[in-house]
Amino acid sequence: MVKKLLTASQFQKSVITLFVAASQLIFSQSRDSIREKTILPIHIYKKDFKEIIPAQILSGEQLERLNSQSVADALRYFSGVQIKDYGGMGGLKTVNIRSMGSQHVGVFYDGIQLGNVQNGIVDLGKFSLDDIESISLYNGQKSEIFQPAKDFGSSGSIYLQPKTPVFKGDQKTNLTVKLKLGSISLFNPSFRLEQKLSDKVSASVSSEFVQSDGLYKYKYQKKNSDGSVAYDTIARRYDSYIRAKRFETSLHGLINDGSWNVRGYGYISDRGIPTAIVNNGFGPKGQQMLDENYFVQANFRKKLFPKFETQVKAKFAYDYTRFLDTVNVATTVLPIDNSYVQRELYFSTSNVYSINKDWDVSASYDFQYNNLNASLTNFSYPTRYTSLLAFATTYQWNKFKFLGSVLGTFVNENVKMNAKSPNKTEWTPSAFLSYQPFDSKDFTVRAFYKRIFRMPTFNDLYYTMIGNVMLKPEYTSQYDVGFTYQKLYDHQFFKGIYVKVDGYYNEVENKIIAVPTTNLFRWMMTNLGDVRIIGADVNVQAEFDIHKIKLKPLVSYTYQRAGDYTDKKEDYYADQISYVPWHALTFTMMADYKDWSFNYSFMYTGERYDAQLNNIQINYLQPWYTHDLSIQKKFNWDSHQFKASFEVNNILDQNYDVVKNYPMPGRNFKLIVSFTL
Repeated sequence: MVKKLLTASQFQKSVITLFVAASQLIFSQSRDSIREKTILPIHIYKKDFKEIIPAQILSGEQLERLNSQSVADALRYFSGVQIKDYGGMGGLKTVNIRSMGSQHVGVFYDGIQLGNVQNGIVDLGKFSLDDIESISLYNGQKSEIFQPAKDFGSSGSIYLQPKTPVFKGDQKTNLTVKLKLGSISLFNPSFRLEQKLSDKVSASVSSEFVQSDGLYKYKYQKKNSDGSVAYDTIARRYDSYIRAKRFETSLHGLINDGSWNVRGYGYISDRGIPTAIVNNGFGPKGQQMLDENYFVQANFRKKLFPKFETQVKAKFAYDYTRFLDTVNVATTVLPIDNSYVQRELYFSTSNVYSINKDWDVSASYDFQYNNLNASLTNFSYPTRYTSLLAFATTYQWNKFKFLGSVLGTFVNENVKMNAKSPNKTEWTPSAFLSYQPFDSKDFTVRAFYKRIFRMPTFNDLYYTMIGNVMLKPEYTSQYDVGFTYQKLYDHQFFKGIYVKVDGYYNEVENKIIAVPTTNLFRWMMTNLGDVRIIGADVNVQAEFDIHKIKLKPLVSYTYQRAGDYTDKKEDYYADQISYVPWHALTFTMMADYKDWSFNYSFMYTGERYDAQLNNIQINYLQPWYTHDLSIQKKFNWDSHQFKASFEVNNILDQNYDVVKNYPMPGRNFKLIVSFTL
């Protein structure tokens, strides 16, 4: 019998305490429509007929209260999401939605997708919450037809909406200065300046510096195959330092029946790369990554005629990455010093026409250019030209709402050396439906189907001695059915409730995996995988008002059965895929009293298996859980506001790994002070 991280009685007490406090509750919804005044902490929005599938969303002050440093930390509170965190401030943080793979997640910043054609993964640890107004997560796609073709092209989407300048009364300048100090030698100052240039034009400038030495203690234990303890020690985590600078500027303007904005972004970092703790290797390994990421993007939107609206988006991005493993060369055959440069040019035009009040149609065209240079031997130096064409329609008939779309993807690639991947043409459909069975709009049932794919990355196709230019796209098929219930109450204590439940079935075909060749030291990418996922997401949110104390409990629960059905002859056939827990649960309780705010969070991730194929005892990963607390006080001085908050993360000092052999920090603290002019 596998020994669990926490005893049955300990876990039972935690769960009972949790559900007694939250048996009626949880969270989240959509943002892409008109906001309605409500007492609920995550705003319930008045939906127009175009919105069918609600999103999970965190916004405003709520983001500040979730003990989160980066976007990746905040996403842990969404259902159906798995975060891979390799520990510390400098560790890589990626997101996986409903077990379909990180490459199937589209991440959009201010309405334009963040790209990484090299490996298809966006490191969400690079994005601070200081400049983010809201984070939205959509399964399938946003139920909106007036959007770029790329927005139709992912199995799941995350939208990061930066803050937009808002001025009160005659005020023309907003300034916020913030300082975060914490354990692991965290030093994190930032500022944001907003200026009203005219009645229709405003600008913002923000900057941030993050520094941490990444050193923290952890407990590490390893057992022999017979269950006896091989060693049990307290060690120190190295190679997780970070020194990073972020700067961002934007211009926003209004025109007759339209708007425009331009945004520039830069991120420069020097990070240690924490390695796995294996074979008693507790000391520093000396791996290092240097990043420089820049982009400039623009958006223009205007209603040309009463029934016709158009928008244009454009972007240029430059990304430089350098990976070094030269300090402790004994760990590698040869020292490594590899650098990569990515360039991206993107243009999009979207148009929507309203046939009548119940029927809209749209057409969108996107073009994207990508290339990759690398300091590798015999590298192909690939260039990719991608065109996307999307047609979509929404229609409302009585209590039914329908959205349908079809996306055409056309890919052409060129290389300077070696063979190139064949050109590809793919057409993929999606359909979304919702229905209100009662006269009241409180209860809605919905369903969707979507088939989409992801192109092999440049690493998949062209990485020296590993890439395979004949790879096929990796397809996903998604089926979802669920319901939403939301109700506001004029009660003395109980003010409102929101419930969202979804059941789903996903398939991932032609999954791209690495397999060894006749030479065990040489691996190759190939299409072999077939993954099937059955799951359920439950979100509940409520609000109580008890003697001037506002209580806002939120609960998020996920069940997933994700099996590998690639080959019936293998003994791991139908086993749970790596790092996907059967059960995951988060609970948050927010309390407000006058100028005081209190936040408690509990997060539980159930039993999983590591990256090895078989679900056997040696590959078993124990459940882990954390408790976090924070308290905040607001001070007002001559129309200016001070905020001071103190956070304690992992209160019980639990020892746990999100990814095996990458120990996470124990109990740690953070002090945050901000001033708003």
